[in-house]
Amino acid sequence: MQLKSLGQQGLKVSAIGLGCMGMSEFYGQRNDQQSISTIHRAIDLGVTFFDTADMYGPFINEELLGEALRGKRDQVIIATKFANVRGPNGEFLGVRGDPQYVKECCEASLKRLQVDTIDLYYQHRVDPKVPIEETVGAMADLVKEGKVRFLGLSEAAASTIKRAHRVHPISALQTEYSLWSRDAEQDILPATRELGIGYVAYSPLGRGFLTGQFKTPEDFDSEDYRRRSPRFQGENFTKNLSLVKVIESMAQQKGCTPAQLAIAWVIHQGADIVPIPGSKSRHHLEDNIGALAVNLNQEELHLINEHIPQGAAVGERYAGPQMLALNR
Repeated sequence: MQLKSLGQQGLKVSAIGLGCMGMSEFYGQRNDQQSISTIHRAIDLGVTFFDTADMYGPFINEELLGEALRGKRDQVIIATKFANVRGPNGEFLGVRGDPQYVKECCEASLKRLQVDTIDLYYQHRVDPKVPIEETVGAMADLVKEGKVRFLGLSEAAASTIKRAHRVHPISALQTEYSLWSRDAEQDILPATRELGIGYVAYSPLGRGFLTGQFKTPEDFDSEDYRRRSPRFQGENFTKNLSLVKVIESMAQQKGCTPAQLAIAWVIHQGADIVPIPGSKSRHHLEDNIGALAVNLNQEELHLINEHIPQGAAVGERYAGPQMLALNR
């Protein structure tokens, strides 16, 4: 497994990571034993980079990852996030970035993860009520205290990233990035590259849509978040299937799976990009990691770009209220 640097502060992670969110919420039924088995298999295959957040579950995804990684701490890089506030019954209560909340969240995450130090600590969403300098200042204090090693932001605007980086070096910026979510190419990626910040791509498979395994909205569990996501509804779903057909056709010609082609495309967008596809099963995990062996030449990359340009997907990434929390 090749290692990649995220930022310029010394953080090194596997060239592909594992997003753990779906193991606890949003994408259908939980199966903790299956998920733990998948995490262990990922380590066997050389994956060192595991992504979670306090809000996933809520709270139980960090506990799951902490349990799975017990006794394996020296083999992994753990990334978690704070800022999306949820109540004990899962209710969404907005975004907080005030210093007191930053420190409270860190302490709680350390306990749930069963670790003394978080390797990469992200602000999950930017709090418009709190200057980013105050939030990152509190995060920087955590670094000084040895509770956090490296800092990150998620779904932040380019101007916010630059302000944050002046307070304390930001090692990674995480946003959605895939063949159907290329907004970051406009100003986010140029900003992170200007500052030497690594880029972590979540949902590189378009929340599973680009794998080709879903043919109708009814393929999703009744509680699955995607049933309420704009790109998975009505005419949007049908129109977006045409993108999947392009990927399936190219993958067949390439001798790989659609998932591998989609992830390989993300990997080929730059040495500073690390995708973190999520998976609950060992089978899908192994398929995703196979993307590292898929080499796309310039002609193939041009062809993909021609057929699936920026803005090709129909529908917003999130429902209205969630879209307001992006690019702050």
